[in-house]
Amino acid sequence: MRIERIELRELSLRLRERFEISSGWTEARRIVLVSLHADGCTGWGECVQGESPNYSYETTDTAWHILTDFVLPAVVGLDVGEPSEVVGPVEWIRGHRMALAGVEMAAWDLWAKLSGVPLAEAIGGSVKALPVGVSIGLQATDDDLLRKVEGYLAEGYAKIKMKIKPGRDVEMLGRVRERFPEAPLMVDANSAYTLNDVPRLEELDGLGLLMIEQPLAHDDYLDHARLQDRMSTPICLDESIRCLGDARLAAHLKACRIINIKPGRVGGFRESLRIHDFCRSAGMPVWCGGMLESGVGRAHNLALASLPGFTLPGDISASRRYWEQDIVTPEFELSDGAMQVPEGVGIGVEPDLERIDSITVRSAAFQ
Repeated sequence: MRIERIELRELSLRLRERFEISSGWTEARRIVLVSLHADGCTGWGECVQGESPNYSYETTDTAWHILTDFVLPAVVGLDVGEPSEVVGPVEWIRGHRMALAGVEMAAWDLWAKLSGVPLAEAIGGSVKALPVGVSIGLQATDDDLLRKVEGYLAEGYAKIKMKIKPGRDVEMLGRVRERFPEAPLMVDANSAYTLNDVPRLEELDGLGLLMIEQPLAHDDYLDHARLQDRMSTPICLDESIRCLGDARLAAHLKACRIINIKPGRVGGFRESLRIHDFCRSAGMPVWCGGMLESGVGRAHNLALASLPGFTLPGDISASRRYWEQDIVTPEFELSDGAMQVPEGVGIGVEPDLERIDSITVRSAAFQ
């Protein structure tokens, strides 16, 4: 397929409620969408970086710079045989995987549409309905958190993830576990702790958690290995895993027992598949987390999570969990605790162009 035209858009999309993690909070998302055009079809991708560099060094503005100044001028006009080849001309770029992922995943959507198959099938997925979880940001009070957990369990979510940080952890979680003794619970620290906090973290072992996600620094595999050796609760690495090499290192050091694969974080589907295949061969469970994506990114995540190695529910919540109105039709809904993997060609949902145009704050085109 020959990439004839590329459009880049930044959208301003307000969240239904404030979402807070240990390193900051947000009430609105600056979402960057990439659309690739070829042979009468359009493929869509989403760059998942945040507005500030608290989760990653990448931000909305760094992604826009990398895409407009380096990536898209090199990609437009390119003849692509296999979707991941689309970023071949810019493989010299160090890092910026979130920016590159938006382009690579748009190419996969385009290729699947031209091939007349669902995206999930194109990347090797087979599961048609996935049990999914939900992520709850830090709440003002324990009672607020308890109400959130109760509501999401009533909706049927198969896993409840709660954000934590020092001072908002053991006692708070103890109340949740006491109220919901059988609930499938996990926590996410977003690198809020150090090895000085080991005694505190060890208290989590008594709460029957599925896992503790990214407790220590994003680049500290050795300390994660030391912590995992002290804890019975599995550690899951998220920010630490940017590529297959990181996954291999974490497994070698026994720095974790679970890995969260976010395609938008690791550079797209090619690297996601490599990490998935490695973890499956190593007997390490994986799941797909979320980055407050729109329906475009959510569709890509669902396709990835349909692969056989994704044995734990991902953070792929219904559209209305985050947005009053999503930018795709139909919106994603939860049914009996599961999400249907779209069966239409490509990502299987249609971007709402009228709504997208109405909330676009800047755009660029390459032809």
